Amino acid sequence: MNAPIPQDLAARAQRQAEVVAALTDVLPASCLLWQREDVTPYECDGLSAYRQKPMVVALPETEAQVAAVLRVCHHLQVPVVARGAGTGLSGGALPHAEGVLLALSRFNRIKHIDKLARTATVECGVRNLAISEAAAPYGLYYAPDPSSQIACSIGGNVAENSGGVHCLKYGLTVHNVLQVRGYTVEGEPITVGSLAGDCPGPDLLAAVIGSEGMLMVVTEVTVKLIPKPQLARCIMASFDDLRKAGDAVASLIAAGIIPAGLEMMDKPMTRAVEDFVHAGYDLDAAAILLCESDGTPEEVEEEIGRMTTVLRMCGATATAVSRDEAERLRFWSGRKNAFAASGRISPDYYCMDGTIPRKRVADMLLSIQTMEQEFALRCVNVFHAGDGNLHPLILFDANKPGELERAEAFGARILETCVEMGGSITGEHGVGLEKINSMCVQFSPEELEQFRALRRAFDPAELLNPGKHIPSHARCAEYGKMHVRGGRVPFPELARF
Repeated sequence: MNAPIPQDLAARAQRQAEVVAALTDVLPASCLLWQREDVTPYECDGLSAYRQKPMVVALPETEAQVAAVLRVCHHLQVPVVARGAGTGLSGGALPHAEGVLLALSRFNRIKHIDKLARTATVECGVRNLAISEAAAPYGLYYAPDPSSQIACSIGGNVAENSGGVHCLKYGLTVHNVLQVRGYTVEGEPITVGSLAGDCPGPDLLAAVIGSEGMLMVVTEVTVKLIPKPQLARCIMASFDDLRKAGDAVASLIAAGIIPAGLEMMDKPMTRAVEDFVHAGYDLDAAAILLCESDGTPEEVEEEIGRMTTVLRMCGATATAVSRDEAERLRFWSGRKNAFAASGRISPDYYCMDGTIPRKRVADMLLSIQTMEQEFALRCVNVFHAGDGNLHPLILFDANKPGELERAEAFGARILETCVEMGGSITGEHGVGLEKINSMCVQFSPEELEQFRALRRAFDPAELLNPGKHIPSHARCAEYGKMHVRGGRVPFPELARF
């Protein structure tokens, strides 16, 4: 005799059948997945510690189909989570158990390169690096370069306001996008931004970029392109003390130098990546800095000289300047492969993303060393040092009971320390689900309510990517029992970013 099906499972199956039937009317069979084995590949993004299978996966091929899916979901009050390449590291694309995952990977066409206006109009599923490859014949490229640029999509970059190693000089996604097109939660077309110097009405582009899919579903993006520099050279500087390396970062900016890239790695990270890519790093250094200059040969020569002088005055024990393009790429290869190298020295790692004032870089690294002892876990560190965006990688073994939970607590402590130092809980990875508790530490209840009001203006029922980015009052009340005092963030006298 078969056991009865639990009421909640029966109700879910009935709801799934209702949604599938409605979507079948607007999508071909090849664009719809709902069987368990078919939706499993979509159960997480790059933050694989958090997993949730979606009720249904929709894979539209046209904008008309995107609009139709949204209209169906809005009519049935079904949550929708948009997903690009799934490389995000904050759980922003984690599916909703009772919702539709809107996978936009088939939107992969580069529509137009305008070499005169220096713009590229592309669909949301186009890979970040593919934009630069398409623009290369015109001597142009797209500047933001996340480490995942070979795989991540421009739509995901817009959702998370992604950066990269060259964002210090050339800016984040928000500084390099002119216009986005897409659809509201009701399936209505919407254009935000403008190809002109200004746009009529309030400029909502900066609100949409970094909104993590909660305000609209983006299907097309127009980005700025810039001329490829004639020359780029990189300095690799070694320091025998973390404090000296941190001070060198602040001193470079104070000297009026804005490097094309300014990155830091501590000794454990350097050793991990050197064993992986053989970039020629100094394995005895407490920290190394990678400082890049680009422009005309004359500009680069002058800036390299100025940077070398500052680095040596700050106590660099050794400096090496790339002699050709191959050596420059080799210097950067370790930084670009830092995450992959960490996977070779630990069964699992938990990548954090926070921002601090650049003058506090050494303070943060020393604080993390103390936390390593407290949580009994190792941590290797790589920084976008020029803008204070840190990426500590907490090493753990998920097969050992309690280690994942300790890694999460370790990460939360790092983010709280960022706030205490006058920084932010994110620099480029977004909040997603991973940092949602930490939002309660950074922002007051009144500030969070303003975020919710903006969201409701676009999506009153909060169907787009629910449960992410902005914490509920109840969540903050629970988390605040330990972290929030009297409705105020810790150290309220400190200026915030």
